[in-house]
Amino acid sequence: MGTVTTNDGTDIFYKDWGPRDARPIVFHHGWPLSADDWDGQMMFFLNEGYRVIAHDRRGHGRSSQSPTGHEMDTYAADVAALTEALDLREAVHIGHSTGGGEVARYVARAEPGRVAKAVLVGAVTPIMLRTPDNPGGLPMEVFDGFRAALLANRAQFYRDVPAGPFYGFNRPGAQVSQGVVDNWWRQGMQGAANAHYECIRAFSETDFTDDLRRIEVPVLVAHGTDDQIVPYEDSAPRAVELLRNGRLKSYEGLPHGMLTTHPDVLNPDLLAFVKE
Repeated sequence: MGTVTTNDGTDIFYKDWGPRDARPIVFHHGWPLSADDWDGQMMFFLNEGYRVIAHDRRGHGRSSQSPTGHEMDTYAADVAALTEALDLREAVHIGHSTGGGEVARYVARAEPGRVAKAVLVGAVTPIMLRTPDNPGGLPMEVFDGFRAALLANRAQFYRDVPAGPFYGFNRPGAQVSQGVVDNWWRQGMQGAANAHYECIRAFSETDFTDDLRRIEVPVLVAHGTDDQIVPYEDSAPRAVELLRNGRLKSYEGLPHGMLTTHPDVLNPDLLAFVKE
């Protein structure tokens, strides 16, 4: 574990496990979580012989609670600073939800040789917000509701989201894990309220269309069809259409947080793509 200091003085916390000469896999977490959300995947790939790295986005987890920079351009620049500091080459970048948008923005701008492949899981790409060009997106009222709930009672909001739609625990017959809910809350409350508030705009209003079009490396787009946070139809199929070398993997009936609820399904598929 360590930190990288960016040009504006923000300290980015990261975990870096495994042999330094092994192929690196970099994990990018969702909102409002931290690198800890990837522990299951990091242990899985570590045991497969890979070098695994995950960072806390600025304002999240153990990184600096910076007053500025809570938008995708800066998030991607922070990732570039991390990959340069660790001299990561031919890495596979895997992003979930907001982290998927971060991956798209970073990979589209990465130095040649830094990235070999990318994976977008339940990603916010190409854009979540309903606009004239994206009539199937979610209305602004949804994201205004997020902001209002965060301001009113962040601690309760961060219990309601994982106990409900994030993991599909609100579906009939769902096997609810209180530990998973508590861990989501723990990660969320560790971060800064201002960063989480501003990140709602970053993940909902950023248009990644041009980023997806620019990416040349192979990209796996994985998405659950019962994703209640980033609805399937307006995200994964549209993202794949924009990618030059994209592949869609749909998971029937799985939720937004399927990496946690179904690691036995997702992890082998991620490994197979990495090995190709």
